[in-house]
Amino acid sequence: MIDPVITITAACLVGLAVVSYALLKAWQGWLELKHDELDRTGQQIVSSSAPEIEGGAGVGAARIEMADLKERIKKLEAIASGVEL
Repeated sequence: MIDPVITITAACLVGLAVVSYALLKAWQGWLELKHDELDRTGQQIVSSSAPEIEGGAGVGAARIEMADLKERIKKLEAIASGVEL
């Protein structure tokens, strides 16, 4: 006759294997989802336009850079016209 302890141990091992397999499949699915999100984000950046500034930064950084350059130009124009800021 089979000892009840062996039966319980075998059932626990089978249950542990099933749970481990399910978690592994969930982890692989999550990784695939994140990989797809990264691919979509990369395609949107590339398809929308090339990097706008020399450093290769995206659209948001380019807008900040442009605002900074416009402010510098205003200051230089003010200096050239003799106006104190």
